[in-house]
Amino acid sequence: MRWLKMALIALVLFGATAWIFRVEIALFAVEKMMASRGEIGPTQQIEWATGVDPEGRASDERPPNIVLILADDLGWNDLSMNGGVDATIDTPRIDAIAAQGVTFSQGYAANGTCAPSRAALMSGRYGTRFGFEFTPTPPGMGTMLRLISGKSERPLSPGSFRNDEGSAMDYADMGMPPSEITLAELLADRGYHTVHIGKWHLGLNNGMAPHHQGFEESLLMASGLYGRLDDPDVIEARQEFDPIDRFLWAALRFAASFNGGPLFEPPKYLTEYYTEEAVRVIAANKDRPFFLYLAHWAPHTPLQAMREDYDALDHISLHRERVYAAMIRSLDRGVGQVMDALAEHGLEDNTLVMFTSDNGGAGYIGLPNVNDPHRGWKITLFEGGIRAPFLARWPARIEAGTIFDAPVHHFDMYATAAAAAGAALPEDRTMDGVDLVPYVTGAMKEGSQTPHEYLFFRSGAAQAVRDERWKLVVSAPPEGEEKAWLFDLHSTEPEQEDLLAEHLAIVSRLRSALDAHNAEQAEPRWPWTLTTPINVDRDLSQPDEPDDEFAYWSN
Repeated sequence: MRWLKMALIALVLFGATAWIFRVEIALFAVEKMMASRGEIGPTQQIEWATGVDPEGRASDERPPNIVLILADDLGWNDLSMNGGVDATIDTPRIDAIAAQGVTFSQGYAANGTCAPSRAALMSGRYGTRFGFEFTPTPPGMGTMLRLISGKSERPLSPGSFRNDEGSAMDYADMGMPPSEITLAELLADRGYHTVHIGKWHLGLNNGMAPHHQGFEESLLMASGLYGRLDDPDVIEARQEFDPIDRFLWAALRFAASFNGGPLFEPPKYLTEYYTEEAVRVIAANKDRPFFLYLAHWAPHTPLQAMREDYDALDHISLHRERVYAAMIRSLDRGVGQVMDALAEHGLEDNTLVMFTSDNGGAGYIGLPNVNDPHRGWKITLFEGGIRAPFLARWPARIEAGTIFDAPVHHFDMYATAAAAAGAALPEDRTMDGVDLVPYVTGAMKEGSQTPHEYLFFRSGAAQAVRDERWKLVVSAPPEGEEKAWLFDLHSTEPEQEDLLAEHLAIVSRLRSALDAHNAEQAEPRWPWTLTTPINVDRDLSQPDEPDDEFAYWSN
């Protein structure tokens, strides 16, 4: 019987060790699983298609080229025109788009997380109209985050949780259905050559990949590292307090693909690579109308920066902030190189350039002022989560230095680009975006000077509606008591004072509008797996305090 006792002791010790190191074992398993999804081949040289305008028109006689540049998780305060990462960095080239064009001071992302915003940009309407309510995540990610969080100093707050193992759709099946008419499809029908570079996050299977959704050429971000982990010229910052960060370091690789082809390794730091290829696209298409959708990954986590940018910011003492700021420095430089390429080829006057972010800055990077002066973060519907830099430049039509103060939305970029190209919006479905050019040029002589009576936002338990002045935020967990706030956005300190009890008629009107909007939306194409309260005021590096306010979020 001695051997049996020894075996039991060994089994108990093995089990105890496995329990103690369960997170490390799980992350190792994720890393091995992702590595098994196919070899990453050597760098490929993309040969971008070239062509000429079929009607032989000069550049100033053709329909305008359209360039849409999208940053990922860029906070309001990340641009120097708004503050500059706590006043530690300049973004002169992005700021120049505003100085030479129009700033939409109340520009809104479609959602507090990335993919639904991208769906609105590409479809011209609320993603919830076709069931795109939640950001696609790989099966098991919710379970993994909860496991990692359980060993963090600040674990996920109690919420509703669904076991997503074995029941969720495949990650590549979660996306925008081919029945949607993308901006690329609309412009291609007008004779535009259409190119996508970077992140997509709108599905890959069943006709949902970018090269099946109207883009003739697509250089896809196939995973999410900015550089090789062994590259001495790439500096990283890892946040042990953030379960998402720990998951990403295990799950992501350094990979790209072209038009659905095999994976290959990018030749350089990702932001620089996308910029270089965008410049090559402009050169290849200088003689015909083109639409370039440049969807940068920066400055989304994992935080990796080029050493030269990191070294240039030695006045920043906090390491993660310095890496983050260095990533934005690279992004800004890249925007400038794109603008320079347009000028080099004589295209800058007749090109509509639009710049925005998919949502606000993330609280989980541990930088408390990333969205100042707005309250909240990515993964909330407070202003910090959905207010986004929203800029456009088109010298042929828009006067430099214009500021437009009414609320506008991501789907307006779709409608604005369509109108610029002379493309009629689809008439067989509800389209939510409007052409903004008549508003900023003063051409709107009749009717409302505000593009939208209401704007709506929804991600499961999180919902919000705003009009020109008032905003109602609703936190409605599937289990538990609903909480709501009413804010006067004309206040000098918006979203700081809850006026719900003082303006019941306004609350009733906004709730009625929200209910009517929700009644028109489709059921989600895939379910949420986690609904949890998010601390509205403290970033993830800070411990919760008893009087903190929380808003539930579903994804």
